[in-house]
Order: sequence, then structure tokens, then C-alpha cells
Amino acid sequence: MRKAIWIILLCLLAGGGSALYVWNTMKQSEHDEGEYSLYETEKPQIELSLYFSVPDQARIRDESRDFVRKTIEEKFNVRLNVRYMAAGDNYDAQLTALLHANNAPDMWIVRNSDGGSKHTLDGVLADMTAYISPLTMPRYFKYWETERELIGYQIHNRFSRAPVPYDKNDYRSYYIRKDWLDRLGLEVPATYEQYLEVLRAFTFGDPDGNGHNDTYGFSTSGNGTRLSADWPEYIKNGLAYPAFMENNRFVDMESDPKIEEVVNDIVRVLDEGVIDPDWFLNKGNQHIEKAVRGEVGIVLGETADFAMDANPQSLQSRSKAFHSEANWIPFSPFGNKPLRTGIDPGYPFVFAKATADNEPEKLVRLVEVLDWLVGEEGFLLTHYGLEGKHYVREGNSIALLDEEQEREIRQTGDFRSVWSFLTPELPNVFGLQVVNARLTDHDRQVKEYLAGMPAEEKLGTALTPPIGIDEGLFRAKQDEFQVKMLFSEKSGRNWPIYRAQIMHEYYGEQILRNFESQVRKARKSS
Repeated sequence: MRKAIWIILLCLLAGGGSALYVWNTMKQSEHDEGEYSLYETEKPQIELSLYFSVPDQARIRDESRDFVRKTIEEKFNVRLNVRYMAAGDNYDAQLTALLHANNAPDMWIVRNSDGGSKHTLDGVLADMTAYISPLTMPRYFKYWETERELIGYQIHNRFSRAPVPYDKNDYRSYYIRKDWLDRLGLEVPATYEQYLEVLRAFTFGDPDGNGHNDTYGFSTSGNGTRLSADWPEYIKNGLAYPAFMENNRFVDMESDPKIEEVVNDIVRVLDEGVIDPDWFLNKGNQHIEKAVRGEVGIVLGETADFAMDANPQSLQSRSKAFHSEANWIPFSPFGNKPLRTGIDPGYPFVFAKATADNEPEKLVRLVEVLDWLVGEEGFLLTHYGLEGKHYVREGNSIALLDEEQEREIRQTGDFRSVWSFLTPELPNVFGLQVVNARLTDHDRQVKEYLAGMPAEEKLGTALTPPIGIDEGLFRAKQDEFQVKMLFSEKSGRNWPIYRAQIMHEYYGEQILRNFESQVRKARKSS
């Protein structure tokens, strides 16, 4: 422990005035982890502004009844200014507007594809050295993160972001309306050819039996700018999401030479008319909303409870509100071929440089709040509610009081979907076991299927572009060319030409070479 403190002290001294402020407020406390934390004997009330993403439809309807906010504000003597919305273009645009107006949140979660690269280069992110360490956030490092992984997560040689705690299990799977298959007398497709037959049947065979030609096989959301990584045609051509190593070579799914055939295959299914015609203009989770309403029969899901009866906001539960017989099950039209690589750190949380420069005490208090949220007490509150009201605990067993939770959601809003933004649904991290009476046989079958899915070997590190290079420009040009091939040229034949251009003129070669080097280094040291 002494060695760790000296290392952190040296980092703090290198961090300037804000770092010294943090060090001067440190003192050992006797909380449940028995580590060091930040506290002040008398804390003045501070306003903290947060900006984060939540699932579609998630919101607090009656803030006066928001017991999670009230608990945090009273426990830490803060006023919370919270903004949240579903991830997507609108989320990114709102954040950009706040930054341009010099009204940056104290903390936000980056949900765009560059992982905060541009924000780092623009100089709007704080150096987190003084704030994020095992000394200042003991729960974060005890339960979720390692110092080694955090070092590999840095970007442009700066400590300007930290990974949001993440679930290391893979849940990426396609889901299909089993009741539609049964109505049409079809089996769950196990090959790509069978998948195509199902697309045709779902589009032209009246799978819902309403006598109207109003359904399609598959949908996704292109947000008006890109192909979307959901298309099965990537997997058909040997491209697992999002990248992998093959024969000691880094393979980037979205920019690989095989994109030529991916585009050709997508053009073919589009020409058959079996895909939601609005897929490209769909934004965020609009394609999921169409699946809920019974307009499409196959979509991609990436969470454990994406189609579970036990989750009131799942595709399964919400679909049943429209069609009581709806039955979504996971499947893959590619047998044992992995759909993705193992899970590495995902989206980061970041702090505003303006706050660190002008009001570092806010970030000190914010770190206390965040570390509490990722600990057992904060996890239980944000995922299950108040003990004795929303759940009962006996030892390490948590029994959910479903009727009380549903009543709270009806009156207040879905507090779980909003306030669990910082931690995944993993009670086992704390040695807890949740007894959920809502779990059905259908849910248990879904869990069993997801647990048995294959995955490519994980990369072992977060991927960051070379110092000073904006990966976003590379991806934007990549998307522009792919959309052009899909809609204007209706062929992938020009991809070799376009790919050469983005590799040479938009630093693609340097970016991918840097990714490959990072993966080799991570695997060598593991």
C-alpha cells in the first residue's frame, strides 16, 4: 500500500494545482473497503452536472419522487444537474452544442465511435491523473477495473478518459419471432441460405396473419450516415464484430477488403425487398421500436435481458403488449461461427477540463459520488431500489419485490434504467445472488443459449489511434464511400479504390497499424 501511495503522490505532483488540491483533501477513512478515500470534515454543497446515455424510453417522470437522486444529494451534499437521453446522433449533437456554448458538463459518457479522441485533441478533457486511482476510487478498482487495463485505455498519450464498468460476457445475438416461424411452418434458420428464405417468408408470407402485406424480414438503423454493424452479411464474409486477429494480422471489420463482398450481398437482399425500407434513415433504436410493433421479424440484440420476460422494457415484454403471442428467441444463421470478439473496455467517462481548471473541488466530490455508485451500496440502490421496499436481503441473497418495483416505475419512472448508467447488471461481482420471480422458462432458455455462444479471442486492449490522428475523419470517409456504393453504385466493385484512398489520405494505414501493435503488445504481456 505504501508503494502505491508514493506512486500516486508522484503522479499528483505532476498534475499541477488541481492535483495538489486533491492530495490536500485526502485522508484515510474507515469505509467497507478499508482503503483511502476523499472527504472533507464539513462539505459545502456543490452542484454537479452529469450527462449520460440511457435506453430508449427510460426517464424519470416525477423528479420529486426520485429517491436515487435524493439519496445521492443528501449523502454527498450535492445538487445534481442531470441530462440524459438515448445514445445516437441526437445525444452526440446535444453534447457538441454544450461544448460549443462553453457549458460542458462536469462529467459525461462518450458514446461516439472515436471514444473521445477528438475531445482529447480539442483540449476539452481534464487530465484524470489526480482523480482516478486506487487511492481515490477504491471500489472502482476493487470490483471493476485494473490499473494495467486503465493504462492501456489511454488515448493520445494522455490520461483523459476511463472505462465505464462493463460486462465481460458476450450477449451479441440475432433474435427472431419464433411465433412467426411456427405460423409459417418454418424452422429456426441455421444457415445463411435458410435465413434468406425466412426473410422472404416474413415479408411476403403474412407471418402475423392479419391479411396485410405490412411486415419485413430484418431491420437495423443506419442513422442516415452508415451501413450499421448489425448486418449478417459481415459474418457471412468472415468479419466478426468489431475487429480480430487472424494469422497474426489485425482485421478491422468495417474497413477490411472483404467489404466489397459485404456490400454486394447487402445490395442483393435490398433488391429482393425483404429489408425494412427505412433502415438507413432509422435512428438510434427506431428499428427495435418497429420490431416491438410487429413490423419486422429479425433484429440484433447485445444485452443479456434484451428479450427476457423478466425485463419489463425488453423487446419480448414490450412486443407482448402489442401481440400477446410474440415470442422472440436468440439464434444465429452461422452455426458456431463467432459473431464478435471477446469483450474489451467500451465507452469512457470523462471530466471537463474547464471544471478541473476552475473548480477542482467539484471533481473531488464527483469522484466520491462515482466511486460510491460503483460499490455495493450504490449498485443495490440504482439496480434494485430501496431495501425493504423494492427488495429484501437475506445474507447475500436478494429477492426482488416485483409488484413494488413496478408500482415505483409507474409512479416515478424507470429509475433502474436511468440510474444504473454506470454499472452493468452483475450482482455476482459483489458476491450477491438475485432471486427474480419474474424469470420464466423462456428467459432461462435465452440465458442458456447466450452462455453457449462462441466468440473470437478478445483483443486484450482498448484500441486507440496514433497520437494526433483523428480516427473520426477516417471513419466518416469510410462510411461515405460505403453508402455511395450501396445506394448510388449498387455494387462493391470500387471498394479497393476507395479503400486505398482512405488508407493513404485519411491515415487508415497508420491507425490500423497502431491497433495491431497495441493488440500484439497486450497479448505478449498477458
